[in-house]
Amino acid sequence: MRIRKYSFVFILILFSMVIFSQENEIKIDTTSSDKEKKLELTLDVVSRYLWRGQCWGGNYVAIQPTIEYAVTPKFSLGFWATTNFKGDYYYPDGETAYKGYQEIDIYATYQINDFLQFQLWDYYWPSVSKVEGVDNSFFNYGKDGVKTIDAILYFDFSEGYRYPFNATISTLVAGNDYRYDSNGEHPKQNYTTYLELGYTFSLFEKSTLKAFQGIELSPVIGAVLNNKAEYYSYGDYDKISFVNMGIKATKEIDLGNDITMPLSLNYIHNGATRNTETFGKNFLVVGISFSY
Repeated sequence: MRIRKYSFVFILILFSMVIFSQENEIKIDTTSSDKEKKLELTLDVVSRYLWRGQCWGGNYVAIQPTIEYAVTPKFSLGFWATTNFKGDYYYPDGETAYKGYQEIDIYATYQINDFLQFQLWDYYWPSVSKVEGVDNSFFNYGKDGVKTIDAILYFDFSEGYRYPFNATISTLVAGNDYRYDSNGEHPKQNYTTYLELGYTFSLFEKSTLKAFQGIELSPVIGAVLNNKAEYYSYGDYDKISFVNMGIKATKEIDLGNDITMPLSLNYIHNGATRNTETFGKNFLVVGISFSY
C-alpha cells in the first residue's frame, strides 16, 4: 500500500446509539436514559505538528482527524491521521529535511481501572514521495519500513483524585526501531522507551468573566530513556533525553448538539543537548478542534 501526495482520504462516519431502559411508572434513571455515545469524531487543525518534542513537516498547518469507536465501555478502537498536504523536500546545511509529512495510526485502548489505561498504537509514516532505501509498504515492520508498534500505559488521576497527575510509559515493541553495532551492522530491536509526567489544573474558576472560566493549564515533562536506535531524531542518543517540556492552555467552547470546540495554545521546549532540530528547540503551537 502506497500513499502519494494529495491522496489522503479522510472518511468520517457518523454513528450513534440510544439506549432507553425505564418503565412508564418508574422515575427515569438519567444514567441509563442518556445517549450512549459509541462513536466519537474529532477534527484538529494545528499550526504545526509536533510529537513528543519532535517537529514533523515544518512550520505548516496540519489537519488531524480522529475516529474512535467504543466496542465496550472499557474497550475502544480508533483511527488517527495527520497531513500538511506538502510533498517537496529541501536541504538545509546539506542535510535532508522534509516539508511534507503524513501519518496514519490505528490504535486500541483498554481501561484497566478508573486510573489506568492500556493502549496499543500502530504508527504508519510513509514518505510523501519515493525515497531510496525506504519501503512504504503498509505491512513492512522491518528495518527499511515505516511502521512501529507502541505499547503504552497511561495513568490518569484527574477524575476522583485530589491531585490531577497523569503519566505515560511508552515502549516501541515492534517495527523499525533498531540499534546497530559500531560498524553499522547486526540490527537489534531497541525497545525505545519514553516517559512523560503531566499535571492539569483550572484557572479563573471563580472569575466573573465567562471568557476566562474553564481555562485549563497542563504542564508536562517527557524524556526518552534509551534512544540508541535514534528513533527520536531530535534527541540525545547516548543518555536520557528531555525532548518534551512545555505547558498547554485549553479552553473548551460548547457549540450545542453534542459538539464542542476546544481551543489550545501549546508551548514546547526540546531540551536535548545534542538537539539538531531543523526548526529550532522552542515551539508555539495553536490548535482548534471540533469534537462530536
